[in-house]
Amino acid sequence: MLQTRLKTAAILLPAVLAIVIFAPPAAFTLFIALVTMWGLYESGAMVKATVGRWAGIALVGCFAPWLLLRGAGVSWLIPFIVMVEALAVLSVVGSQGPERGERIPGWCWSSALWVTVLFPNFALLRNGQNGIAALILMVLLVVASDSGAYFAGRSLGRIKLLPRVSPNKTVEGAIGGLVACMAVGLLLRNALIPYVGPRRMLALALIGGGLAQIGDLVNSAFKRMAGVKDSGWIFPGHGGLLDRTCSLVFPVTFAYYYLRQ
Repeated sequence: MLQTRLKTAAILLPAVLAIVIFAPPAAFTLFIALVTMWGLYESGAMVKATVGRWAGIALVGCFAPWLLLRGAGVSWLIPFIVMVEALAVLSVVGSQGPERGERIPGWCWSSALWVTVLFPNFALLRNGQNGIAALILMVLLVVASDSGAYFAGRSLGRIKLLPRVSPNKTVEGAIGGLVACMAVGLLLRNALIPYVGPRRMLALALIGGGLAQIGDLVNSAFKRMAGVKDSGWIFPGHGGLLDRTCSLVFPVTFAYYYLRQ
């Protein structure tokens, strides 16, 4: 598992950082649009969508980003509702198992909403004021959270976190991930976002780290309900796009609204 994580990070992290740093705003927006389209495809393929479901997913894919961008002063409410809905799915699967989660009305469209409503926030954050540094920070915080959770769980893990969703995750690992995330946040604050004070940085790292772990668990819950190991195949041996972005999308969405000036 560790070798897989290191190989994935070695391949993806430099490429992601290069796109974030050097792509013009319009090109980055186009990149996120293409990523969103692929994520939408993965969400439908994962649940083996029928023609009717594909039609619903396509409708969500066309309408949700427009609604988000046109939402003006209440635009934060739309991603908030989607995140709460995803958390509700996770709660049901975690407490009662994937069989109960499958009976949630419209659950097969939940991941489509997650993709189309939350993925545009990558472009909104990056193309805003101080956005490149902010997005780089969030990527590194999520890497720190994931690494801290892995090593703490491996060495100290005893209490299972949500065994019906992800049997290997532990409470100790989750705490280790949050501690690592806050430590890295404080270390990188002056270099990347010095206009954010230490207390706000700690809050960003703590909430962002928690959302990273929740996003990972939500993706696992969807896969449990769909009966698949990976969300897709675009990264051979490492899963799909949703597998690689599930830890990022919730923290990035939160950071966009939290850091707006």
